[in-house]
Amino acid sequence: MSNNTWKKVVASLSRLGLYNVPHANQVASESVHGARLAAEWKGCSVCLEENRLCKCGGGGGVGGGVGVADHEGGHHLNSDSSFAHSVINMVGMLIWLGQLSTPYALETGGWCTSFILIALGATCAYTAHLLGRCLHRSSKSSKTYQDIGDQAFGPKGRLIASTFIYLEIFLALVGYTISLSDNLSVVFSSAHLTSPHWLRLSTPQLLTLIAVVVALPSLWLRDLSSISFLSFGGILMSVLIFATVCFTAVFGGVKADKYIPALRLRNVPGISGLYIFSYTGHIVFPNIYTAMKDPSKFTKVSIMSFTLVTTLYTALAFTGAKLFGPAVNSQITLSMPRHLVSTKIALWATVLTPMTKYALEFAPFAIQLEHSLPHSMSARARTLIRGTIGSLFLLVILFLALTVPYFGDVLSLTGSLISVSICLVFPCAFYLKICWAEVSRPAVALNAVIIGVGIVFTVVGTVSSAAALVRSVQRGHSI
Repeated sequence: MSNNTWKKVVASLSRLGLYNVPHANQVASESVHGARLAAEWKGCSVCLEENRLCKCGGGGGVGGGVGVADHEGGHHLNSDSSFAHSVINMVGMLIWLGQLSTPYALETGGWCTSFILIALGATCAYTAHLLGRCLHRSSKSSKTYQDIGDQAFGPKGRLIASTFIYLEIFLALVGYTISLSDNLSVVFSSAHLTSPHWLRLSTPQLLTLIAVVVALPSLWLRDLSSISFLSFGGILMSVLIFATVCFTAVFGGVKADKYIPALRLRNVPGISGLYIFSYTGHIVFPNIYTAMKDPSKFTKVSIMSFTLVTTLYTALAFTGAKLFGPAVNSQITLSMPRHLVSTKIALWATVLTPMTKYALEFAPFAIQLEHSLPHSMSARARTLIRGTIGSLFLLVILFLALTVPYFGDVLSLTGSLISVSICLVFPCAFYLKICWAEVSRPAVALNAVIIGVGIVFTVVGTVSSAAALVRSVQRGHSI
């Protein structure tokens, strides 16, 4: 598709309210996961391109904002995102990698754990509401997740929030690369490649290496707006995967009659991490809030979005578990009948999705890196440093994905160790600290319970998923 054709498509979607052409400092914010943080830094790639100190003040929004110049030469975003547009953005942020593992989690833990999935969805909607309350109380001084952490607990709060955010991005990229490798080996199941003797890579590993090398040049781009279409493509891929699973259930000739056990209590800690990982999106919710025409409707947006996503996840979990039973893979696409056209579509969608993520997910690291460089440094030198570090970053992720290729275990560990804090613990702690004077006793008790349950989930889930990951590695080495 030519660049002019793409611009026409985006313009049409924008008129329908389904897609807005982003300002350069918010492109990454529209990715389905970690690159949503690009707008959070006090600067933008526009100013970096012009090799001058940025005075924009950050605070990019998601989707609904249009970049404009202010009277001082900086940039800001108009808050013009409608209710429907905000719901689309929030749903798009939530539906991503986690949907692949919900059938496996349900079958592994038993159908009773669907109540955990639903309860986590409701709780995450509530904690999203709390972030909105914190932003409302701040009177526009806070615009990002990290700003809220700073307002609540000072620089330490910002540091802790940033650390958890980057850890989640890093581990999510490892998960994406594992998914890429697993599905790529099925797409090219008949391929046989031979690596140099010193490299000692199998055919699936070589295919993954080739795919990552193909995606590598995108990390050298400084103009983020040139890859903005990747975020929209990623959302379409996620929806496409869900549609193909539903098609398989209806027309694929597979009977949905497998037995799902009621409860496997010993597996609950591990699968809870998978469930909470499916709801990660709180990092970008402040951006959605600040981009809304009417922020007072943010709570309704959260309720609507989490209702839709929870319904989708629950339906997908039961459909996959009933279709494949104990044979269901930690990625539902790997369990689907290989001869079906819908399976091939799902596999290709799962392969292409990670390749659209690398540049967008790396954006917040790249922007912060460029802000740390001397302002006198030339654009070429900045590009060289950014591209080199980005390439090394991706190679480390590739190494980890090939060394620990256990999708379900990695996602479960990420959910338990990182996502619980970002989605449950931190929002409640921020809210209690910032809005203490107006919080009722029942609300204090509720938030204390959520924090307590979150800490328990973190400790028990991390121990369980880490132990499962170690066992998987040991089994892998024994083969």
